[in-house]
Amino acid sequence: MKLGSLKHPTLRDGELVVVSRDNLLAVRATDITPNLRSAIENWGDVQEPLSQRYEQLNQGECDQAFTVNEKDFHSPLPRAVGWMDGSAYIQHVRLVRQARNAAPPETLMTVPLMYQGGSDVFLAPDEDIPQTDFSHGTDFEGEVGVIVDDVPLGVSAENALNYVRLIVIINDVSLRGLIPAELKQGFGFLQSKPSSAFAPFAITPDELGDAWRDGRVHLPLLVHYNETQFGHADAGHMHFSFADLIAHAARTRRLAAGTIIGSGTVSNEDTAKGSSCLAEKRMLEIIHEGAAKTPFMKVGDRIRIEMKEPSGQSLFGAINQKVVGVKPHA
Repeated sequence: MKLGSLKHPTLRDGELVVVSRDNLLAVRATDITPNLRSAIENWGDVQEPLSQRYEQLNQGECDQAFTVNEKDFHSPLPRAVGWMDGSAYIQHVRLVRQARNAAPPETLMTVPLMYQGGSDVFLAPDEDIPQTDFSHGTDFEGEVGVIVDDVPLGVSAENALNYVRLIVIINDVSLRGLIPAELKQGFGFLQSKPSSAFAPFAITPDELGDAWRDGRVHLPLLVHYNETQFGHADAGHMHFSFADLIAHAARTRRLAAGTIIGSGTVSNEDTAKGSSCLAEKRMLEIIHEGAAKTPFMKVGDRIRIEMKEPSGQSLFGAINQKVVGVKPHA
């Protein structure tokens, strides 16, 4: 099943729609439940009628179906009850730590890294990335994520995947110039992690077929930067699976339905696969060429993030954003 949220001028959570498998048609589902946030919170009651509508849409049996325009869509959850981002790709951890002259943690291979980010405002898939100061070091980060149902405190990794309801892809925007000083204070990310954006469609795990296994999505994440391919790393190369990440997040708390768990930046040890963020590319330039040559994002730069089936069909739609200069409010 494939779901999305139409932008709405007054409804902060948007309007829930079911999207066809080929991304060409959609139909409103607000008669079943008003928005995706409500759908996740009442999944046991709404999953079957939403699935029935999805099948009807794919079979051409929905009279109220309309043509999809991705610009009409917000992120699947325009806001969420929780956003917890892991760092499950060891290559990424090593490179970004090296970039800021910080050693990886001693528990790198045994305990997932994770921070809790702001989830009150997410950017739409096509919404501009605001930049108030180039020195902040604006960077994109291509990720995969899951949206979970209510997760009990202390859930085991063996049972954690039972609570995954939807899968998404993410641009987790980072301000690299602010990270070192902020982390040095000892409390973690805040100003260096502005609003993230998501591709327009969230999909149930069964839509991925064999590509969803072992709590991982075994498909390349396609990243194009300023219209040029930047990376196509295999998202399946997670050291920690989503089962591990969910269990880690729920070790001492319950997770509320609608919480998003991110994989961290998709990264492969095979550098021929490219990168999913600028920080990695810059660090590889330092290692191999002696200096970073690729600047961080500037006004006018564009980022596109997508994931496709082997057939070439886009699974989630695309994140397609550009950086714009803004002045902070007085």
